[in-house]
Amino acid sequence: MNLSSLNFFRTLRADNKQFAVIGLGRFGKAVCSTLHGLGYEVLGVDTDEKKVTQALTDRIAAHVVQLDSTEPSALGEAGIFEFETVIVAIGNYLAESITTTLNLKEGGVSHVIAKASSETHLKLLKKVGADHVVFPEREMGCSLARLLTQPSILERFDLDPDHSIVELLVPEKFDGKTISELDLRRRYGLNLLAVGRADKFEINPQPNERLKKGEAMVVVGSNKDINRLPI
Repeated sequence: MNLSSLNFFRTLRADNKQFAVIGLGRFGKAVCSTLHGLGYEVLGVDTDEKKVTQALTDRIAAHVVQLDSTEPSALGEAGIFEFETVIVAIGNYLAESITTTLNLKEGGVSHVIAKASSETHLKLLKKVGADHVVFPEREMGCSLARLLTQPSILERFDLDPDHSIVELLVPEKFDGKTISELDLRRRYGLNLLAVGRADKFEINPQPNERLKKGEAMVVVGSNKDINRLPI
């Protein structure tokens, strides 16, 4: 997540309880199902009758309607312009995705989050006013590549292009050494945030604690320094 994304999420109201999701493919269904499971009121939308029927059967949203989101009148009649946040999950149909995003912004929707399927798609969505664009295929591809080349890194949160927070397995070279002995800040330019043992993390562990191979550790720093770890 970059700083522009952070600025966007700061504008979202924590007390917003309603969301609309347009496009009920795999991505849209996952968004609907998760929001619905968390107790939010979700309106699911798709042009495909089969997808609408399946969404109703699976109960992934409070309400599901079939409509053409490229028609502003249809969106208005369904009350979608009244939603504060709408997710456009029509990633594989570029024209429909862009037109829908434009309609939502012109209809007064404050926060439009759209899924992109290519770099060109991403740029066009930004041009027509999308407030935040997600690119799940690219993000998954980057994550997979990192897992394949750095299997000891379990999770990574990108702070910006040059800095990250990563969860990784304690390297064999660190086995049995105390945090003080490792002196990660001086040797690697990294700060240790937490150590994972069993099923819980210990935040800000004490300097005299010993690390064991197979445990997890969470560090923050530059990607260049993270790559210097003996993993």
